[in-house]
Amino acid sequence: MKTLWKSLPTSFLAVLVALLVGCGKPHESRESAQPTLPTVQVRAQTAQMKKQVLTEEVVGTVRAKVRATLEAKLSGRIVAMPVELGQQVKAGALVAQLDAAEIKARFEQAQASLDQAERDWKRAEELLKHQAMTRSEYDAADARRRVAKAALAEAQAMISYVKVSVPFDGVVVRKWAEVGDQAAPGKPLIEIEDPAVLQLEADVPEAIASRIQRGGTLSVRVDSLSESLAGTVAEIAPAADSASRTFRVKLSLLPTRGLMSGQFARLIVPVGESSSVRVPATALVRRGQLEIVFVITNGRAQLRLVKTGKRFGDEIEIVSGLDGGESVVNEGAAQLMDGQPVEAK
Repeated sequence: MKTLWKSLPTSFLAVLVALLVGCGKPHESRESAQPTLPTVQVRAQTAQMKKQVLTEEVVGTVRAKVRATLEAKLSGRIVAMPVELGQQVKAGALVAQLDAAEIKARFEQAQASLDQAERDWKRAEELLKHQAMTRSEYDAADARRRVAKAALAEAQAMISYVKVSVPFDGVVVRKWAEVGDQAAPGKPLIEIEDPAVLQLEADVPEAIASRIQRGGTLSVRVDSLSESLAGTVAEIAPAADSASRTFRVKLSLLPTRGLMSGQFARLIVPVGESSSVRVPATALVRRGQLEIVFVITNGRAQLRLVKTGKRFGDEIEIVSGLDGGESVVNEGAAQLMDGQPVEAK
């Protein structure tokens, strides 16, 4: 054995001695090896378990409650159309006027026929008084007079159809024709609507339609508005659409600045209730892809990885990683380190 120790190199012996000496010393704890962290004053708040309403969003469209598509009741060339897109119009205002040459001719013809029939009838009446005409001949003259009157009334109605007028106060929102176009029954000219009275129209799936009651109030969200609107359920279709399996629902909306017809909106339908842990939004710290809160335990800030859900005003939902009743740092959390001593204010 002595021969073996003598044959080892001197450098190897020195390293071996050092290792044996080190093994004889006690290990230092991890805590003593870490640098001492200063105590930080923070604000804390208890994480609370709160109830929340579960909702479903149904897309819809804001539309005017009073709207109409105007068209001509007879065919003819448009000779005047004194309205423009976006123009405010009053009830009775002229929308379009058609070429009336043929209709005027028919009116004059009907007027002449009536004049002749009136003269024939008066003559027949005198002859009947003097018994110079039979009763049947008088009745025929009277019938011709009444037919002529009806023809004139028809011609007058046709003349009234030459002018298309506005049925109510509103705004021109769509225009399909211009001067020179051919108008015809069933061919739209303009669309007008009253922007003062708006409603939301939405097709609600049959699975949640039973949760909507006529006269009830539901929330409506419009992307261009910062706050939700309250809508009153005015109409519910009694039967579902056979193709989409949805029910058409209409909600009356109060006049709101920035709310316009044609806007995209979402109807919020309550479908149930659940509970979840919530903390102030200021308690959440994001470091890269990680979401962190600091829980105060025995005077120290303990780091917790959490998963967040929806936001409710100044609070945020914690889906996992935190229990209700635990004290979390809600001010000054961004500067903390795991295990750092803290003093809650």
